[in-house]
Amino acid sequence: MVTPLTNAIIAFVIAWILSMLLTRTLIPFLEKKQFRQFVREEGPKSHLKKTGTPSMGGIAIISGSVIAGLAMTIVSGGFDLNALVPMVVMALFGLIGFLDDYEKAIKKNNLGLNPKQKIVLQLVFSIGFAIYAANYSGGLSGGGSQVWIPLVDQYIDFGWLYIPFVVFVMVAMSNAVNLTDGLDGLASGVTALVAVFMIVAGVGFGFSTEVIFFGAIGGGCIGFLMYNKNPARIFMGDTGSMALGGALAAGAVMMKVEFLLAMAGLIYVLEALSVVIQVAWFKKTGKRVFKMAPLHHHFELCGMSERKVVAMFWTATLVFCLIGILIMNV
Repeated sequence: MVTPLTNAIIAFVIAWILSMLLTRTLIPFLEKKQFRQFVREEGPKSHLKKTGTPSMGGIAIISGSVIAGLAMTIVSGGFDLNALVPMVVMALFGLIGFLDDYEKAIKKNNLGLNPKQKIVLQLVFSIGFAIYAANYSGGLSGGGSQVWIPLVDQYIDFGWLYIPFVVFVMVAMSNAVNLTDGLDGLASGVTALVAVFMIVAGVGFGFSTEVIFFGAIGGGCIGFLMYNKNPARIFMGDTGSMALGGALAAGAVMMKVEFLLAMAGLIYVLEALSVVIQVAWFKKTGKRVFKMAPLHHHFELCGMSERKVVAMFWTATLVFCLIGILIMNV
């Protein structure tokens, strides 16, 4: 008998191969079309040499993940609307990122869509998904508005607070992954690890189609990482980071394990918090808490090489995922 874990592993491998091949094909195409990265002048000076590197590589991650996820879900006989929705969410959030990347390429700067345009689109897609999720009951939970609470090992019904809660999770995670995508291989490596953790969580909670989805995401990230590792030949851009953030959040919401995702993806949380703290403290005192935000830039300016910072964040993510597994079994 083929188990959900086996299906997830197969989806992982298929997405890995597809993403790798698509990324390799995209590099010369994006170079020819002048879809290149424009590095912020206020960022670390060592990053200025990255200007001109092809961006929008997230197209390969999305394509590889969705194709592998759909194929394995259909083959496993578990295809239905619940299986399709997280993939649609991934594509929609990727669309937001694509519009942003396209604007940057056309204007040849690092501005893209303005913050208001981004947040409006994120809210529209998140609200639509939250309404759907509120009426979806899956796994071991007793209702669509229930959320599993770690340590106490109980589902709590959020009632009317559920929709705003899901909207917050979606918007926060998509932006947090976007902020994490600042070093070669950082976001793709961290997300691959988190996706593998979510496979383990999904199997533990009795899900099948959701673990296939996470298997595809993990494989898509690894395939892309082949060309995104330092020195990166291509960047995922907002196309990839927005899509991955939306996908992780959507999958976690479907499994009712949003708090577990925050534990495994604590790097995302810390990256986002570093920006919030930096901005708030600077507005209040005129001084900075970190040398630069997001957090990975702080460590760079403290003298660590880019590769060491990425390795440290990957290792931290692995530890956070192991802690998440322990929490599941408490």
